[in-house]
Amino acid sequence: LSSNTFEGPVPALPSNISSLNLSKNKFSGTLSFLCALTGRTLDYVDLSDNLFFGNIPNCLMQWKTLVILNLANNKLSGKIPSSLGYQSLLETLALRNNSFSGELPLSLRNCTMLRLMDLGVNKLSGKIPTWIGNDLLQLNILSLGSNKFHGSIPLNVCNLRDLHILDLSLNDISGAIPQCLNNFTAMAQKGNSSEIMSHDYRSGIYSDRSFFLQNYVDNALVRWKGREFKYGRNLGLVKSIDLSSNQLIGELPEGITSLLELVALNLSRNKLHGRIPQKIGQLKSMESLDLSKNQFSGSIPASMSGLSFLSYMNLSYNDLSGKIPSSTQLQSFDAFTYVGNVGLCGPPLTLNCPGDEAHEVPSGIGGIEDIQENRDEFWRWFYIGIAVGFTIGFWGVCGNLLLNRSWRHAYFLFLDNLKNWLYVTIAVHMAKLQREF
Repeated sequence: LSSNTFEGPVPALPSNISSLNLSKNKFSGTLSFLCALTGRTLDYVDLSDNLFFGNIPNCLMQWKTLVILNLANNKLSGKIPSSLGYQSLLETLALRNNSFSGELPLSLRNCTMLRLMDLGVNKLSGKIPTWIGNDLLQLNILSLGSNKFHGSIPLNVCNLRDLHILDLSLNDISGAIPQCLNNFTAMAQKGNSSEIMSHDYRSGIYSDRSFFLQNYVDNALVRWKGREFKYGRNLGLVKSIDLSSNQLIGELPEGITSLLELVALNLSRNKLHGRIPQKIGQLKSMESLDLSKNQFSGSIPASMSGLSFLSYMNLSYNDLSGKIPSSTQLQSFDAFTYVGNVGLCGPPLTLNCPGDEAHEVPSGIGGIEDIQENRDEFWRWFYIGIAVGFTIGFWGVCGNLLLNRSWRHAYFLFLDNLKNWLYVTIAVHMAKLQREF
């Protein structure tokens, strides 16, 4: 029943269904109707993009086979119920863009099969739990952005070797970025567009075994290139880290330069300092890089000239200095990419670097005289060229007409025939016009 315009409360449903997809409608009311689904064979629930409100009912423990739960983009609130922790087969948990609050329930550590956990754009608080890095080792996508999490990034998050997307942006996270980011080995390997981002589930009525297998493809929102994009079947190709808009301090770990398939890195609006790693040019797949509004210092690494796929970059409002490396890529960005770094110089900025030759207009009396002399020389040769061209053209045509009798007769015969043709043509058209009017 997905992608329609159904509205109002959800009507009574068969208690033994194995899948439920009401997404992209205008259903409203609470989710209490879910407690009537007592068949214990529910594999797939997608109620996203509706107008449901209230809490998640604490009756989900009866669904022992649930694989996908998507409640994103509703008006749900309250705490995430601990009963979710009974879903040991759960692979996708999407609660994005609601108003859930409080800390993450400890019971979620039992959902060891989770591959996508998207809890972004809520009001969740507390510290990022350490059990995420200890127990949810199959995570491919971890999105906790736009919440109220505080404290530091736990070191054991580096245990998530299969992570493709890490979004902790727009929180109140402090401390340093873990030095072990190079453990995200999936970000160093080329991805498959759908291999690891799909799930099989049963669809139909389970009691009479009239069900069949279907495939569900995860989707996620990724903010990069200054915008937010939704990815579905090609989600496996996206490798992204977004730690922007927090209170992070310290230097950018060198290990991040080993994530060779990283396509987007956003560390903007923090308090990071130190130099940009010299080996950042190894990230050849990088398409979007945002380090703006930090305290990075030193020069822009020359290796960045080799980032040929880079289509969005923002280094503004740091303490960078020196000459911007010369490359087609780095000079293709406008000056706003580098604004707020008083020590930077060279194109595309208007400030010349020390030692660069300034190509200025000569000044002083001698300079004015040289310009005037060059101008007179130009016009002298211009008029000479016109005279020579006219002479050659005139005598090349008129001279032959004067000296060659047969050419002269042919020329005047051509003019006479042209005159007769023009006369006849004009006369015929005038006659037609007179007949019409």
